[in-house]
Amino acid sequence: MFKHAHFLVWYSLSILALATTAFGQGNSEFNGKWRLIPAKSSEIGLYGTLSLEFQQQEAAVTLIQNWGTPRFFLTDTLRLQTNGEVNNAPVREREFASNVFMGLYLPVGAARQITAKWENQGETLRVEERYAIHGSQGNSNFASCHTYSLSNDNETLTYQINRSTRKSGPLIKYVLKREGTREAYYMKLEDNWEITGKLAEQAFLISLQGLANSTGPRLYFIYPPTWNFNYTPAIFEFYQNQKNYTFTQLHSAEQALKTFKAQVKGYVVWDKSVRTSLIVAFTLAGLEKAVVVSEEMIPMMEQAGLKLVKDFRDQFTGKSDAEIYTWAYEQYWPRCSKDFIIWMGGESGNVMKPGVADWGIYKQAFFNDLSSKPKDAAEYALANKLLSEMNSRAMVMGWHSYAKDKEEEHVKLTSSYGLCVDGLHTLPNFSFNSQVPVTKGFQFKNHHNVVAGKSYAPEKKVYITCVQTDGLGLGAWTKPGRGEIPYAWETLMNYSWLAPAMLEFFYSQATPNDFFIGCLSGPGYMYPKAVPPKLLPPLIGRARELMEKLDLNVFEIMDYSEGAEVGGNTDLPEKVVEAYYQGMPNAIGFINGYTPSSTFAIKDKRPLISYDYYLSPSRLVEEAVADLHELAAINSKRPYFLLVHVRENSDIKRVKSILDKLGSEFELVPLDIFLTMAGNQPTFQERFLQPTSE
Repeated sequence: MFKHAHFLVWYSLSILALATTAFGQGNSEFNGKWRLIPAKSSEIGLYGTLSLEFQQQEAAVTLIQNWGTPRFFLTDTLRLQTNGEVNNAPVREREFASNVFMGLYLPVGAARQITAKWENQGETLRVEERYAIHGSQGNSNFASCHTYSLSNDNETLTYQINRSTRKSGPLIKYVLKREGTREAYYMKLEDNWEITGKLAEQAFLISLQGLANSTGPRLYFIYPPTWNFNYTPAIFEFYQNQKNYTFTQLHSAEQALKTFKAQVKGYVVWDKSVRTSLIVAFTLAGLEKAVVVSEEMIPMMEQAGLKLVKDFRDQFTGKSDAEIYTWAYEQYWPRCSKDFIIWMGGESGNVMKPGVADWGIYKQAFFNDLSSKPKDAAEYALANKLLSEMNSRAMVMGWHSYAKDKEEEHVKLTSSYGLCVDGLHTLPNFSFNSQVPVTKGFQFKNHHNVVAGKSYAPEKKVYITCVQTDGLGLGAWTKPGRGEIPYAWETLMNYSWLAPAMLEFFYSQATPNDFFIGCLSGPGYMYPKAVPPKLLPPLIGRARELMEKLDLNVFEIMDYSEGAEVGGNTDLPEKVVEAYYQGMPNAIGFINGYTPSSTFAIKDKRPLISYDYYLSPSRLVEEAVADLHELAAINSKRPYFLLVHVRENSDIKRVKSILDKLGSEFELVPLDIFLTMAGNQPTFQERFLQPTSE
């Protein structure tokens, strides 16, 4: 039994004399408070946590150890000299702090014989102690060694305990960081995004996130498994294990508001009967540092003492989206960012998934879901007006409305202003992720397979390579099978400056079989045929700079500005292809398309190859195998270079099951080797989009 049922104190205070010149001196970076990083530390029974504090003075240093929380808290006091002499310190508490669940007790009043000294030029404090300990069979002599060591960057401290009686198992190790650094909160969001369901609460929380993170990365959301960006749990673990973040969970909207009330200046009420009012509310929330709420949440705002910024109930009833957004443009556009604009599209009707709203609020962006379809004259005209007034390197984030227009219409319109799209509307946690830097000294290194000076001569067979598109954040990256076969991955290059730690996550997890490529047509998603000719070379130049930063040497192009795979023309004119060859002289090759396309080119042994096969996620394995066999039969010249696009929601296990059934004539190779061999012995026919006669 402990002395107190619900409150125990174990508080360790060590006064350590600063070493003389002969014995070295402790690094002053030890000074201050340190907090446990649980993900990197041994489990602490009952107490659960540990904190340390160092205070160095002349010829002395104070070390304070705190084990536990207010419910269970323990204390002890030591006074030591650090000149190597034996110090006698009394045992003040009986509990065996590092593991109270072992039947071991310290005899209160007995002496502990302790020596302490600085080592490693003051980077390590070594404390050795001997004392009697009481077990079920009586007292035994006991010895242990405690070391406190600073990391090279002085950001973490490692505390290790070695005991003479512990002969097996992992080290007892606690890793701590400076108190007050990289501390954040997290919540788990539900999979309910309906206006008639829990959208109001979800939208409130996401708007609160944009404000909470205005002074640093402080609030992170773990989205449900069905969310298309399925990496939020994995990045959460990455931040804990690699970035030394400690997170405290929040369990309700009320608790979240109480935690971050200081960042909230007011609230905006949206009208559940007019869906677009929520999108306008997001714009105003960013400008006024407000949260968005529906009618039933007003009492919570009033109880918190927040002021009403704007009430949109009944204001937009009976008005079209064009009228609503025109009003919002007149009221708010001059104050909004011209570097970022949010298309809050995607789902329609009763459902909205505003994952990117925290980022838009954080950046004070203008929100809309205007149609990019020319037939929707009023909305199309306003969309043009907005894009024409953005800055030259502005980012169009979010996604088009599935109910109003098509992806190709939206990207064609943005491209016509030389702007790039970075989606989707479901992009999560960007106000948090954008503020986490890469680890000091980290460099983006790709897994290149081509060895300089080595000859790559293809044999008479079918060479196949697979590219996973739709960005790193979607689909198969976190699913089983990655690393089993060579695979290429589209890299969202703008993350290198928008959210560099996210790219560090992917690069640090990559296996030798994971090969990154640049995309998509520019520094972001754009259609080169729709870009004004004078703007295309600078955009390609920006993409080249990002490729060099990210160690990429293959680039992907896609253009649906003249329609999609059925009834459209996805090929590239020779002038556009030449612009990429000139603008990316260090690229070893290019790939083109989404579904199959027909543009092929070769220049200085650098090929441009279009996809010959699109692996639909719904295609049966047997049907896909038959498709690939038939393509090989029709393209009978060997070698045949077969480029396969894998849709984002096909996992690698499924892809491998298809490839394993193709037979010995097929060989799966990494993309860079595929392009190198195709450049050495091209068997495709060069083809470009021919200009139309006027």
